[in-house]
Amino acid sequence: MASKQDSASRIAENKKAAFNYFFEERFEAGMVLEGWEVKALREGKVQLTDGYVVIRDGELFIIGCQINPLRTASTHVRPESMRTRKLLMQKDQIRRLIGKVEQKGYTLVPIDLHWKNGRVKCELALAKGKAEHDKRDTIKDREGKREVERAMKTRTR
Repeated sequence: MASKQDSASRIAENKKAAFNYFFEERFEAGMVLEGWEVKALREGKVQLTDGYVVIRDGELFIIGCQINPLRTASTHVRPESMRTRKLLMQKDQIRRLIGKVEQKGYTLVPIDLHWKNGRVKCELALAKGKAEHDKRDTIKDREGKREVERAMKTRTR
């Protein structure tokens, strides 16, 4: 029997990021977590919506990723749901990211958290912010697709 953490199963997704940013490149990074955080992730107690990635001293950190502790967390641990967590990537990739982030308008955004071979991975995107008219275009495209799907659905009946 395969467990739900085999291969690459999704834990959480940041859908708001795709609405607010254009993704240029995608990267995968490991995360430094405490035991109670891994247990909470298995239960899906995580929110990425307000998360963002910063680079400090040549290292990546995710800020604003909220992992809510389980009520059954042990008594000697003081869980902090909004703490800054370190992301693990190869140095040459981080150096390349530093160069791109320093360019005007680029930022690092967490897209999703997923299991990969029993470890938690964070997918990041090198992104550029969308202007208001781009967001309106995204909404218009999405509504157009919905209308087409509805029309196809009623035709097949």
